[in-house]
Amino acid sequence: MLPSRLPDPVPPARHEIAASYIGRLATLHGLNISTLWTQTTIREPSGGMRRIIVPERLAALTGRTVYELAGALPELRTPQPDWAMFRHQPQPGCRYCDTKHPGGEVTRIIPHHRYVCTRHQIWICPSDADGHTTRLDALPEIVQAQRRHLRILRRHGWAITYDAVLTAMLICGQLWSLPENENGEARNEWVRRANVLIPPGTAEATFSVARLCAVAYPEAVALAPLLASPYWRQQAQRTTWNRHLFNAEIARRLRHPNYSYKDHDNDPISHWANMIAKRPPLDPIRVHDQEHHLRKPALRTATQLAQQRQAHAFDPSHRAGAPLVAHRHLATVFRRAWDPIRRHVVSPDGNSYYQL
Repeated sequence: MLPSRLPDPVPPARHEIAASYIGRLATLHGLNISTLWTQTTIREPSGGMRRIIVPERLAALTGRTVYELAGALPELRTPQPDWAMFRHQPQPGCRYCDTKHPGGEVTRIIPHHRYVCTRHQIWICPSDADGHTTRLDALPEIVQAQRRHLRILRRHGWAITYDAVLTAMLICGQLWSLPENENGEARNEWVRRANVLIPPGTAEATFSVARLCAVAYPEAVALAPLLASPYWRQQAQRTTWNRHLFNAEIARRLRHPNYSYKDHDNDPISHWANMIAKRPPLDPIRVHDQEHHLRKPALRTATQLAQQRQAHAFDPSHRAGAPLVAHRHLATVFRRAWDPIRRHVVSPDGNSYYQL
């Protein structure tokens, strides 16, 4: 028989999913996870198979108020949060932060703007699906980029910041895929960081696209304010002189003194200025669904094989951005880059469609 109140009700972690918290409680007390889950949930009123948390039951079981629990567990909040603000799939966070939360691995719904644990200098998103921890001790500029990212968030809000940072990361990946003389001095930084995170000769064991995201993150955050700013978006669309000012600012931020406007879509920055700057920010393609996204991400067999091929061919000094451009983390802006006329829309019920 299950107790009416647990003797050691450890607190939930910030942004932890309810299933993860209940699983940790069950492990700590030697209880069956499925039974404890059934005790704290009910079937959804519509008659489906899904079970939903009853905050009052979980509060009674832990001795904590519903308000305290909802402060950490987004699924208990009323009204429900804007799930588009969070990554659609729960994942582990910083393993050093999680050591103070006993009972097993903590699975969280991480906001789009959290890429680095600045306290422990750990890259957390996109995470390595193999569970490896990417430490940033030797690359403090990536940690500083997270702080600048938060400043962009405070100024422009989550939606514009989400679009701007992902678009900037896609642009960096595309530039890193160009010949050496076309991507400026930023390329030297990408090669240097890649050699730190993926040491030469170890790519078979250390390569991951998550680490390529970390490599390009400082330059992506440097470009993002331009892509988010209404002023610079207008400069990119106007007369030749305005475009010259925009290009000069791009060149300064990428340390690319020879950068100039190119009247073709092979240049990702010119493509953005010509086709995308005038369009509103995109919503995420996928939004968190409590029924279908309760597990941390795992690589499919086909993806593992593709990553093995990429690792075998990886050379940071030769067009190394291609795996980053095609990574699922950039799917929202990648699809727009190939089909810029239509705007992707996610309806409140989670359905996805394109709007002309």
